[in-house]
Amino acid sequence: MSAVIVDDHPAIAAGIGVWCAAADPPVRVVDSGSTPAVAWTGPGGDADVVVFDLQLGGQVPAYRDLRHLVDAGRQVVVYSMRDDQETVLTCLDIGVFAYLGKTEGPRHLVPAIQAAGQNLPYTPPVMARAFGTDTRSERPRLTPREVDVLVSWFACESKEMVARKLGITVRTVNSYIDRARIRYAHAGRPAPTKAALVARAIQDGLVRLDEL
Repeated sequence: MSAVIVDDHPAIAAGIGVWCAAADPPVRVVDSGSTPAVAWTGPGGDADVVVFDLQLGGQVPAYRDLRHLVDAGRQVVVYSMRDDQETVLTCLDIGVFAYLGKTEGPRHLVPAIQAAGQNLPYTPPVMARAFGTDTRSERPRLTPREVDVLVSWFACESKEMVARKLGITVRTVNSYIDRARIRYAHAGRPAPTKAALVARAIQDGLVRLDEL
């Protein structure tokens, strides 16, 4: 499993590299840099997971760069000094795999990276707290891409067909479906099966029966 680190603090990037190398199994950090360019070019362009610092050289969160990575199908783990609910939920709405505060350290960051690389759900404490105190509507706010993948999956016989239709990998299809399941579970409306997800989507107006 490989990762690329986007962080403008060299000491933090170096520390993450040490934690990843000591993991069992280890995570190979193929590159690191202070701008998102490192995740698009060279070895970072093929990394399984992008570890992303939200504050890159300024006070404004790098939401635009984050959205570009997610829209490209990358598995992104945000690792940031910011841990307020609004920021966490905004990043999750964009479609990141997981969000961690830098106070959570290797105990949660390394498992989150490993889970992202294997498309396995992982909810670190900052993320769980943001979900638990979310007072918004019980309808999860799925990203447009998550909705596209779900609706396509409902209409197709297999995830392989969805991947071909949308021009993405099967791994990415699984990732979007898992994210949708996590959002529904944290909204108190679990959907562990395809049939349950279909039911939720119909209830929320994401798809009509005549479209299935």
